[in-house]
Order: sequence, then structure tokens, then C-alpha cells
Amino acid sequence: MSISRGSGAGATKTFNFKLVLLGESAVGKSSLVVRFVKDQFDDYRESTIGAAFFTQVVPVDDQTTVKFEIWDTAGQERYKSLAPMYYRNAQCAVVVFDITQEASFEKAKTWVKELQRQADPDIVIALVGNKNDLTSRRAVPAEEAQAYADEAGLLFQETSAKTGANVGDLFKAIAKKMPLDSQKQSQKGGRTSASGANRPSVDLSNGGASNAAGNCAC
Repeated sequence: MSISRGSGAGATKTFNFKLVLLGESAVGKSSLVVRFVKDQFDDYRESTIGAAFFTQVVPVDDQTTVKFEIWDTAGQERYKSLAPMYYRNAQCAVVVFDITQEASFEKAKTWVKELQRQADPDIVIALVGNKNDLTSRRAVPAEEAQAYADEAGLLFQETSAKTGANVGDLFKAIAKKMPLDSQKQSQKGGRTSASGANRPSVDLSNGGASNAAGNCAC
């Protein structure tokens, strides 16, 4: 974790945290982060290749803000082996599934287990059921997902990248769960800078590039 401070009395502290998004292809990871960062939505967002990088600031209180340095990873199976590069040293993760696709929920559980086994032991994980604007096609009951999140010690939120429902609340909740004790973090030697030798290469063209035009990732 890195910290920046403004000048003068009552200056705001900004805490930087690395956040990674994981989940199956087309569950809406890219749409979710673009809604959060740019408040935009595209019905036919192209699939991410590798990963895309974003930043966004969330105010926690009058004197504290959290800056998320966000890695949006590709969901296709052929990119799965790259995921550890992106969740390595991450302080928080958003694992996304599509509420209309039971298989994507099962895949999300697999991602959670992998994070709990291989990522930072103190990582904050949020389980997100996206596309809650499609409740008539729901395949994953909210109660089932909430029960799993409670059992696994996760934050849980249902969202809609399309309508924007609960997207801001999701990232605000994550920000409030992050450790904002600078002394504790300096002792741990945490690092979240988006630059440096450990930063993996990434194709950022067209917000993450694509080889699957026309796939709805809403």
C-alpha cells in the first residue's frame, strides 16, 4: 500500500490498493469496471485480451480516500494461466458471476478458492452477482450466493453494469474494508503501485482489446 497526503491542516490522505477482477468470460467484468470508472455502458463490449488497467478514487470520509488500481482480467480459459500475475500482491479482488448462468457461479467459487489458497492471506474478496437487471432469467438465487459468501467470509453484492445499480456501493464497501492504518501497512511492506518491475505487460487498446466482437458482456 502506498499513501499520499495533501498539504496543510486537514489534508486528505489517499491510500492506494491493487484490485483485481476475476470471473468467466461475458459475466460483465469489463462493463462493471467501466461503469464504475467512467459511468458508461456498452451493450456489445468486446472481450478483454490479457488484462486492462484502470484507476478510480473512492472517498471513505472527509479526510480519507482510497485509490483503486484495477486490473480487469480476461475470462477466457486460455488466459487463466496469466491470472496469478494480476492477483499477485493484490489487496482486494472482485469475483464476478452472472446471475443468469449457474456455471459462472460455480466458476466464481473456484476463483475464490484459488485466491484464498494462493493470494495474500489478508486479501479482501467481494463476490458479485452481475446482471441483476435480468431477474426474470435468474438462475442463481441471491440467498444462495449470500449464504456462500457468508460461509467463505466474502463481501457480497448484486449489481447491474447496465443500469449502474449498486456498482458504486460495491466499491465503497470494499474501500471501507481496506486497512487504512499506515503504520500497520508500512510494517507489512505492502505495495500497490501500478508501476514498477512487477507490473505485467498488458494490451490496453480499445479498453482491453478484443478477439470476440459482438459478445455482450453486460
